[in-house]
Amino acid sequence: MYKLFKDFITNQNAGVILDGKTSIPFDPDNTDYQTFKKEVLAGAELQDADGNVMTDASAYIGTLP
Repeated sequence: MYKLFKDFITNQNAGVILDGKTSIPFDPDNTDYQTFKKEVLAGAELQDADGNVMTDASAYIGTLP
């Protein structure tokens, strides 16, 4: 399960947290980021920063770099 987290200064989504432990920034060069995108597109759960399951996760992934 992945959960979005926000940048404290901009209040914009800055990355995801994997299983409540590992922080993955939105960086196209990061292999964990690439894995995150593939897994969500394949059906892995994505939650918003408030913990709500995103029903439009695939569409959201399409907006990321």
